[in-house]
Amino acid sequence: MKIHKKRRYASEKMEVGMANINEIAKLAGVSVTTVSRVLNNHKYVSDEKRSAVQKVIAEMDYTPNKNAVDLIRRETRMIGVIIPYNNNQAFDQLLHGVLNVSIENDYSVTVLPTKYNKDKELEYLAMLKNKLLDGIIITSRSNEWESIIPFTNYGPVVCCEYTEHPEIGCSYIDRYASYLEAFQYLKEKGHSRVAITRGRGMESISTRQTLDAYKDTFGELPSELHISDCYSVEDGYQAGKQLLNLDARPTAIYANGDEVAGGIYMYAQSIHLKVPHDIAIMGQENQPIGVGLGLSSVDHQLIKVGEQAFDLIMSKLKHKIEIPYQIIHRSSI
Repeated sequence: MKIHKKRRYASEKMEVGMANINEIAKLAGVSVTTVSRVLNNHKYVSDEKRSAVQKVIAEMDYTPNKNAVDLIRRETRMIGVIIPYNNNQAFDQLLHGVLNVSIENDYSVTVLPTKYNKDKELEYLAMLKNKLLDGIIITSRSNEWESIIPFTNYGPVVCCEYTEHPEIGCSYIDRYASYLEAFQYLKEKGHSRVAITRGRGMESISTRQTLDAYKDTFGELPSELHISDCYSVEDGYQAGKQLLNLDARPTAIYANGDEVAGGIYMYAQSIHLKVPHDIAIMGQENQPIGVGLGLSSVDHQLIKVGEQAFDLIMSKLKHKIEIPYQIIHRSSI
């Protein structure tokens, strides 16, 4: 008799392994709607009914089909973040902000690197049309808005730069204003021969805005005062070596990140230059190395930009929300 019961239980367990929510509802003595709410962690379910459903699910070793659940609730709880590069301090901070809020809201984040490839960017945006993502955040784009806007018919698209297009929500800082204020501050401090470092090429909107602000403050940027492909302390050290050994060296350097600025600072020390007496240095994004070395910095509060971008996706709003930047004054200028 005991053997018979064990065999019958085993047989039943094999059958319920293929169970659907209708069977779970019947065994738990609740409605299909209640089972669906339990599976989706809906808060409006009594403790008694939730416990009954969870008990049946555990006994049946039931695993819901994710695609089916996504179709039922019409969402994947997955957000895509388009990022040109992942070895960039600014993009890392934007992603950090998105992740901060996504975890709190039980959403997953898929990182979508493009290297500014237009076709790859459009391929990722098509994931909205195919219902693979609930929304997409664009930290930096390569396509024109006319190519991006049609995808807003399939889900919210939020960018991290200002756009007037009503179809696109944006969380942004006024980068041009921040660069202009930084350069004017250096000019007020008596600097006219100012060098800059930057990341990649002119495809970056922030690079173009930096150069525009420089021109509006100091005039044309001499080619020898412009170092590209800088991302790390090591890159900053090499940039410092190049700039500070010029016959007519700059009196100030604006670096595209505090790590780069830190490398410049270290090279200046290695050749016994005093900061700021011999060379003034300003960085970006208020990172720990900048705090430790006492570097002035332009803090674009990119973590807040990322957090706000996620909130816009969640609320499906198309607002234009500006995050204020800060100029942090320390002893390097």
